[in-house]
Amino acid sequence: MSKADDYRAQLLALHDWDAYLLKESGLPGPRGNIELAQVVANLGELSLFQRYLAYTPQRAPVNSPYEFLAFCGALGLGRLLAEGDTCQLVQLHTLASDSRWRVREAVAMALQQFGDKDMDHLLLEMQAWSQGTPLEQRAAAAALCEPRLLGEAKHARKVLQILDNITATFHAPSVHPREDILVLRKGLGYCWSVAVVALPEEGKAFMEKWLGTTGKDILWIMQENLKKARLARMDPDWVKKWQTRR
Repeated sequence: MSKADDYRAQLLALHDWDAYLLKESGLPGPRGNIELAQVVANLGELSLFQRYLAYTPQRAPVNSPYEFLAFCGALGLGRLLAEGDTCQLVQLHTLASDSRWRVREAVAMALQQFGDKDMDHLLLEMQAWSQGTPLEQRAAAAALCEPRLLGEAKHARKVLQILDNITATFHAPSVHPREDILVLRKGLGYCWSVAVVALPEEGKAFMEKWLGTTGKDILWIMQENLKKARLARMDPDWVKKWQTRR
């Protein structure tokens, strides 16, 4: 029996899941119990997810066991979304700006479940999110830059264009908190490499354009991506060339 199977059996034997989830959450700690959260997302209903999402940052601060319940709730919305309940996009859009990084990560994972079912629809939605706030942009980039979603060239090409548009926003003065901009910058620091590997020649051309800029944040993003092993495996000579230019 796999760990997920064991979690499933344990939950199905319980009338109330809360105490078990809090105990097995892995929080406080460096890593929440993602395997358990996925089982909850697969088994739960909307009413449960909404109850767990009522654990706001005030009630369930970062790294508390109750934050895990909110994580499960957000992830569960992704399963409903993948099943065709597109109304859940509204709440996921709101949760993309949650102050807790784990909840924001659950949003990206939830959107990826939607992408597994309908990548074209996900791309359409993320195009809109990519024109929003830095945290909304970060959610769009993180959701789309998942290798399993980029198997088709047409999808990878669209993701590269979305990343390009998001990166271009660093050229303009921002009215948003620097903290949020840094969250976006950190996300783009790996997202580009995922998309480029999916469509190497076109992706490298996009990155080369930005590697020739003088913007500090943009150069940081590009240099971080050049450190990723996936790019080195793709084209080590190209990576070395651009690393040594700075």
